[in-house]
Amino acid sequence: MDLHARYPALSDLKARARRRIPHFVWEYLDSATGAETSTIRNRAALDAVLFRPAALRGEITPDLSTNLMGRTYPAPFGIAPLGMSGLIWPEAERLLARHGARAGIPYTLSTVATRTPEDLKAEIGDQGWFQMYPPRAPEMRDDMLRRALEAGFHTLVLTVDVPAASRRERQTRGGLVQPPRLTPRLLAQVALCPAWAIGIQATGMPRMRLMDSYADQTKTGPLPSTAHVGYLLRAAPDWEYVRALRDGWQGKLVLKGVMEEEVAAKAKGAGVDAVWVSNHAGRQFDGAPASLDVLPGIRAATDLPILFDSGITGGLDVMRALALGADFVMMGRPWHYALGALGREGPAHWHDILVKDMTSNMAQIGANSLSDLPARLAGKT
Repeated sequence: MDLHARYPALSDLKARARRRIPHFVWEYLDSATGAETSTIRNRAALDAVLFRPAALRGEITPDLSTNLMGRTYPAPFGIAPLGMSGLIWPEAERLLARHGARAGIPYTLSTVATRTPEDLKAEIGDQGWFQMYPPRAPEMRDDMLRRALEAGFHTLVLTVDVPAASRRERQTRGGLVQPPRLTPRLLAQVALCPAWAIGIQATGMPRMRLMDSYADQTKTGPLPSTAHVGYLLRAAPDWEYVRALRDGWQGKLVLKGVMEEEVAAKAKGAGVDAVWVSNHAGRQFDGAPASLDVLPGIRAATDLPILFDSGITGGLDVMRALALGADFVMMGRPWHYALGALGREGPAHWHDILVKDMTSNMAQIGANSLSDLPARLAGKT
């Protein structure tokens, strides 16, 4: 089957994934918070960035390779963390980690994934990043760092933009609770998605397995029955916490969720190796500016490498972010739309879409390499 003939764009993958994933899971994956206006701003900001088409440049064979934090990657994009990834598609963490290892791009495991760092030790190759929602207890933090390092993860990503739980009204209406529990209403939705159901039956109902292993280690004793393991996390780190992580982690350290120039400017002095510009794709706060709109200011505020996410739907969007100051682009949802649409074939197909899209569009604007992109900007609409 020619996947490019049937699914040439992310929109095609999304449409098929929506049919193959139960509705309550789809609402978890696809929703933002509030009226979801932040997602609209993300899309509008990307669409407003234009490039000048080029003529009479001869044959162009774009080079997509790039360097980031001392490593060379064949393409300027990677796989962002997504909580409860294995709920969206059975064994999503393993499938995405394997793709990252084969393709030579970063794969980021979430603290609240359905697999632990140890589960993925044999899958990540040399491409493992570990995303941390900061634990309240220093002992738990240090143990997580130890486990991630011993499992082969070399880059730590501290999420700093979740000071409080968001409401995510669509997700709430969808009926998902933590830990996931199948009510009669949700079972009826599962029955309409046999491939998902068979996969989940084989793996068991997804849980936050890393956090489960710490469920009885709070200072106040075991959690009440109405709570879940996410309550063990300290959602609002400060600079003291960042310095403690720097002291306790031997690899690279990235701050994810940076939308303020002053934070980016201070990061290097705290031992941070890169900042990650993101408005959490609109999932945390609906009144935020588009991530792309704050990117140039953050680029001016720091000489650290900058990663970017929020709203990317294709290779042209990757180019837009790179042209405005990002060094690397990360995506979470698109990889999961691809899994939902095509299962184990999905990640490689989405990767190929991105490469083909970037190659074609860079040729159109006369860009031989990623460093040529800023000079080809035509401004904003």
